[in-house]
Formats: sequence, structure tokens, C-alpha cells
Amino acid sequence: MSNKTLRNFINGTFVDHSGQSCFDNRNPIDNSLISRVAEASAADVDSAVAAARAGLLGPWGKMSVDERAGLLHRVADGVIARFDEFLAAECADTGKPYSLARHIDIPRGAANFKIFADLVKNVATESFQMGTPDGAGAINYAIRKPRGVIGVISPWNLPLLLMTWKVGPALACGNTVIVKPSEETPTTANLLAEVMNEAGIPDGVYNVLNGFGPNSAGEFLTRHHGVDAVTFTGETRTGAAIMKAGADRVRPVSFELGGKNPAIVFADCDLEKAIEGTMRSVFANCGQVCLGTERVFVERQIFDIFVERLRAGAEALRPGVPNDPDANMGPLISLEHRDKVLSYYEKAKALGAIVVTGGGVPDMPKALREGAWVEPTIWTGLADDSIIMREEIFGPCCHISPFDDENEVVRRANDTEYGLACSIWTENTSRAHRVAGKMDVGLVWVNSWFLRDLRTPFGGSKMSGIGREGGVHSLEFYTELTNICVKL
Repeated sequence: MSNKTLRNFINGTFVDHSGQSCFDNRNPIDNSLISRVAEASAADVDSAVAAARAGLLGPWGKMSVDERAGLLHRVADGVIARFDEFLAAECADTGKPYSLARHIDIPRGAANFKIFADLVKNVATESFQMGTPDGAGAINYAIRKPRGVIGVISPWNLPLLLMTWKVGPALACGNTVIVKPSEETPTTANLLAEVMNEAGIPDGVYNVLNGFGPNSAGEFLTRHHGVDAVTFTGETRTGAAIMKAGADRVRPVSFELGGKNPAIVFADCDLEKAIEGTMRSVFANCGQVCLGTERVFVERQIFDIFVERLRAGAEALRPGVPNDPDANMGPLISLEHRDKVLSYYEKAKALGAIVVTGGGVPDMPKALREGAWVEPTIWTGLADDSIIMREEIFGPCCHISPFDDENEVVRRANDTEYGLACSIWTENTSRAHRVAGKMDVGLVWVNSWFLRDLRTPFGGSKMSGIGREGGVHSLEFYTELTNICVKL
């Protein structure tokens, strides 16, 4: 039993939690208690918003771009200096292998501060010369100003990385932030607050409120009239609720939501690359990646061999605790989420799916049997209109379907209400460009997966999101542009 309590962080201070409602933060490896977490009240949200608004008017708002960038570099360095603490915290909250978090979550989470701090200094705005009737002319130029107080609601699958993906550019642009981390993974947002103080970030600039969605910190924050914009990564249903909450003030929102992402594997692919890439896109982080693949379309000539090779890869995965160097698969985030994923496993069987491998719960050592473990699972044999092919499962599973020609597979891959990402595997360059341009998604990978240049636009179409993040696209959301027209 842990005696640790995570407190809310407001105006540069961890606030007293006596008398507050608390909830459990449990380790998905074995369901043991990591900490108790103080749930923010509506009054806490009021205090955080007031602190964030005051932060805009204080030293933070008076700093030059170079001064802000210097502080954000110190934040990034502070995360790296405490790398092992962040690694342990992230893996305890999520159960993911150290090998994954060590190479992706922590270094990229820290790098987001430096990347956007440097970007803000080097992205120009527009300027135009125009004629006037008197012949003297006029000059128009635009300046960027912070949008204000940003509500940041971050997910549990990549807690530090996806939170700093928003906080980094928001702070680089001069805003202040109120972070509501997922109730499943609150620890690294809390730890980052310590780093912010160590780096010299002024009070009120970075605030953390813990809690849930409806009738808790999430709803209080998104409905608050002192919040100028909300950015959210998570499921589509929650995004819709946030839009409704902000509609009365016409507040801008930036959403990266759900997906039912396809992979298209042509017969002329490099099979080794296609198998390796599809393995990662289906099973990485136990399938809990918004950009992951749940629908795999394989050209009929190589369908059988692809299914067999992917089955062999899935069955070679080794579940285990994060610090086991031989383990390459962790548990799902919680027992509640496991129930959801297992319900789809049962629905697939009831629909008559061919279970190529998996479909249940692995036999784990006694000490781990209370954890949220599931088997990596592959199906074939279901129609495109089945629930397994239509709804996001967010687990280590995929359905593999054969196809016969290019036009057919483009139509089938696009036949979804989502539009986040797609992978295409082919050695035919013309086909790669042709098919990529026809996909109704925000991101297309050709002969790769999860390869990200952080300067490029990131986001989804249809029910997978609104807006784009990354590079100058993040600056567009986190700033207001003012045009200044000077008559000569």
C-alpha cells in the first residue's frame, strides 16, 4: 500500500489536499496501488484559471521570445537530468516496457520543449505592400500574440509525450497552461511541475489539475469562461462533449481523436519491411496508440504468407514487467479497459471470425495475474461492415482482409467514419504516390510507420479530429494573428 499522494499544482505550489476527495492510481501490471490522487474541485479550477491569467500579466508576459526559449530549454534539460525518475513514473502508470519509454516517451517528451522554443524564434509572419489612391501606398504586416489560458487535456497512452506536445508550443508562444492529465496516468505531469519550478518558470504559467471528465476537473476546466482555448487528445465522444462545452463562447479547439487506421499491403512490397512495420503498428504499446493499425488489407497473392508471418510475430511477443529486458509487451492501461477489449474479442468470435492467434488472456505468473493482460490477437474472415471493422478497439489486435485491385482497396480502406492515419506498403513509387493521395486521412506513411518529422502537420480528418499540430501548425493554434496596416 502506497502512502504517496499526488496533489494539484496551482500558481507554482502543490496545494494542500486535506479534506479533498482522492482516487487511486493503480499499476496495470499487478493492480497494486501506486498513489492516491487529490481530485480537483471547481474551486481549484477557479484558482488555477486565476493563477494562469495572472501569469500572463506577470514576468512571463513581459519576457522576450529568447528569454522564454531559454527557460524552456532548461525545462527540457531538467527532464533529462531526472530521466530515470520520469522513466520509472511513466512505466509504473502505464505498464509499458522500459525499452519503449526509454527511446520514445521520455526523450521525445523533453525534446518538445526545445523544438518549439526554437521554432517560435524562426517562423516569420506575412507582410504585404499595397497601392493606395494617393500613390503613397501602405504596408501590412502580422504579429503573433499568445492566445491566453490554454486548457490541455492529455491521454493515458503516451502521457508525457502527448502532454508536452501541447504544453511545449503553448508555452513557447507565451501562453499559460492548465493541464488535466488522464486520471489513469497522473504522475509525470506532477513530476514535470517540480522541473518547471527548478527551471525558473514563473508561478501560474504551468498548472496541473487531477480528476475525471464529467462533473470533475475535465468538465469544470472545459466549461470555464476564463479558459481561452482547449486542446485535447482522446476518444471522439469526449471531443464532442468538449466542443459542446465551449460552444457558447466560440472557443477554439484542437482535437486529435479516435481512429480505425488501415494498412494496405501490396504484393510488390518488401515483405520483411511490411511485416516488421505492421507488427509495430498493431502491437506497440499493447495496441494503445492512436496511430496504430486495426485493419490490414493484403493483396490476395501474398495474403496467406502475410497472415502466417504476422501470426508467428504475434506469438513471439513476450509480455512482462517494464524492467524485464526480454519483455516487449506490457498490459493494457487498466482492468476496465481490458474488459472493453475482451468484449470485442468475444464479439469477434460470435460473429464467426477466424481467430488466427490470441483472443484471450495470457497465463501470467501468479504475482501478475491481477494485471490488465491480454493476448495479441489476429482475426480474418469478417466483412467490412462488422463491428470489429467499424469501431476502434484500442488493443493489441487487427483484422486482416484480402483484396484484389487498387481501386477496391482504396474504397474499402476509406470506408470508415474515422480518418487519422494509413500505412501503404509497396515498392512501386507511382502506386505509392497515387494511393497516398487518395486516402481520406491526416497522415500517410509509405513503407514505414510512426516516422515523424515534428515540423510537419499532425492530425486527423472526419471524426478523427479538428486542426493540425506540429511545426508552424501548432503556432497557428496557440497564437492570435493581428494584422497591422500602416499608411505611408
